[in-house]
Amino acid sequence: MKKSKTESLPVNRYIPKREYMMYSFGALGQGMIYSVMSSYVSDFYTNVLQLPLIFVLLLMLLARIWDAVNDPMMGIIVDAKTTKWGKMKPYIIFTAVPIAVLTFLMFYYPNIDKTSLMVYAAVVYVLWGMIYTVSDVPFWSLPNAMTPNPDERSSLISFSRTLNGIGSALPMVLFFVLGFVLPKIAKTANPLELNKLKYMCIAVVATAVGIILFVNSYFHINERVVIPNKKKVPGEKSRLGRIFSCRPLMLVVIMGVLSSGRYMIQGAALHVARYAFYIGPELTPDMSTEVRLAYIEKSISSVNTIFLICAAVGSFGAMLCMPLFTKRFSYKQIVIFTCVAGFAASIVTTLVGWFVSLYACIPFILISSIPIGVLNIASYAMIGDSLDYMEWKTGFRDTALGSACQSFVNKLDNALATTGIILMYILIGLDPSKMLSSEIVVAATEVAAGQRFAMFSLVSIVPGVSMLLCSIPIFFYDLVGEKREKITLELAEKRKERGIIVE
Repeated sequence: MKKSKTESLPVNRYIPKREYMMYSFGALGQGMIYSVMSSYVSDFYTNVLQLPLIFVLLLMLLARIWDAVNDPMMGIIVDAKTTKWGKMKPYIIFTAVPIAVLTFLMFYYPNIDKTSLMVYAAVVYVLWGMIYTVSDVPFWSLPNAMTPNPDERSSLISFSRTLNGIGSALPMVLFFVLGFVLPKIAKTANPLELNKLKYMCIAVVATAVGIILFVNSYFHINERVVIPNKKKVPGEKSRLGRIFSCRPLMLVVIMGVLSSGRYMIQGAALHVARYAFYIGPELTPDMSTEVRLAYIEKSISSVNTIFLICAAVGSFGAMLCMPLFTKRFSYKQIVIFTCVAGFAASIVTTLVGWFVSLYACIPFILISSIPIGVLNIASYAMIGDSLDYMEWKTGFRDTALGSACQSFVNKLDNALATTGIILMYILIGLDPSKMLSSEIVVAATEVAAGQRFAMFSLVSIVPGVSMLLCSIPIFFYDLVGEKREKITLELAEKRKERGIIVE
């Protein structure tokens, strides 16, 4: 079913090309920083720091419980306060240095006892999440403040999320390269020391480049849509009350939570590379530790890269095509179709990857990754439309608080993916502390078949089921076609009546 064309949306364009690009490059830099944490912290904590699995599990869950308070709180603060530098822009500058320092500390391995190491990891991880929230909520609220045109806003979100995804892939490229280079140049054959060095290099390079791009966006962004605070009438709902009673927004939030498994394709790829597949020469008992380690590290880098490249091609391809798709179809239609197709592809991935070969399932991994890109763009665009609906219906626009819902969902999804990985380790009895021993480095082929399949399911069955589930609430989302166009046109008139001029 094609989108309705019965009414014409405003065609005014407000964002100059340079501003459009600088915001998007800021998103690219932010993607680099976030990817270092989201893609590697679970592997770093379990296989390098070798923290107790139950500790890592509880840390991720408790940190997200705190985010349930922290993210909405940040949204309320941003909505309530306007500084002389703007409502949302200042947080980009104020948070840059703390985020850079905490990202470095997250992948630093201090020489302390295990108990102190757990305290250190917990403090750094929670602080990183809090400071990142202070930055993330206002940054992704900015498209709502940069233009009142929903199509231009969607275009900006689509392009900036695409660059954000590219930024998230760059640390993965570093991981791949270092997997081949470090065993040759590092002055150690100890796998733990090698992995410590690898993660430190990735954290330093990605954070330095990412912060520069992120901070640069501050100097080029203009906040044009500034909705003055409307005087609250006794008996009216609070900010949180308006958010929770906004049905379209809550459907998008539920979709986001149910889609958390999609992060497994990227987040669990490294774990699958360690314990599910081995690519390389046969490992023989007479091999030296150095040679054995080099082969295993190359295999881990290669398998990890296969999954990440497939995820990148599928998700980036979808994001690049989204402007074309949205000309003919609504976000609702795109989400439902791609998620169902992703589920089907994940089932084929499981069967072909396990019973035939890893290489044979590459096309299906790629297809199952398409919803990652679709959801990354659609969720933000649909939240923008939901905020338009809220303003049209109530006269209030809680932009940052609405965006905080997406920020919370993103971090909750990442935590659910990470805890899912840790739970799998526990359920199948896989002990990471024995896998990177300096005496013997275990290859995937030396892991029990049942354990290998269980790890493989993290990037095949689990994401597929998650994608299928997340499509269900979107059947009830109705901000599409004529209704969306009607809201946009009437909202523009209401703003004129209130004397709100957007230039």
